Amino acid sequence: MPSVYARRIGVLASSAALASLASLVSAPAAHAAPPTPISASSARAYLATVTPRTEGSLTGYSRSLFPHWSTVSGTCNTRETVLKRDGSGVVTDSSCASVRGSWFSEYDGATWTAASDIDIDHVVPLAEAWRSGASSWTTSRRQQFANDLTRPQLIAVTDHVNQAKGDKDPSDWMPSRTSYRCTYARMWVHVKQYWGLGMDSAEKTALVNELNAC
Repeated sequence: MPSVYARRIGVLASSAALASLASLVSAPAAHAAPPTPISASSARAYLATVTPRTEGSLTGYSRSLFPHWSTVSGTCNTRETVLKRDGSGVVTDSSCASVRGSWFSEYDGATWTAASDIDIDHVVPLAEAWRSGASSWTTSRRQQFANDLTRPQLIAVTDHVNQAKGDKDPSDWMPSRTSYRCTYARMWVHVKQYWGLGMDSAEKTALVNELNAC
């Protein structure tokens, strides 16, 4: 028959195990994210094949030529789908609007609890895409680009950070959160590679430098 001491040790061990289990149950879910971009090595390999070219002009450009946000399912459009994907504990109403949840902005490290504080950033901005080759696309193809949930082209971030980024490429803008810059560069290259968009010299140099530091 176990001694009193042994029984106490058993109780303590059981309590510790329960406490450990409870901590796992109550731990917050892992932060959701856009689709995983290509690796740094794959991005570097692709960049080695890229011949820089001068960007085109913005003549004729309009955001309306990149229709968004498209309906994804039921009453949910692309913006609302990304808000649910990238947020934690997101609750939506009957119209699919996010009424509760929290969002961690990878660009600046801020956390927000109101969807109104969040923008859905096009990693490769629409105007940048236009200058890089999308001006010759059909409106249908531009719509697919602007609502691309399969590549790492859309991400929920702090609204004013997205607005400060504007249509800048990586030679003029990178996330202030330096630990995310490698991921951002991989995302940018992935999107441009998939959609066959060009790069100018300064843009390519900035990407190569960032990826070499990954």
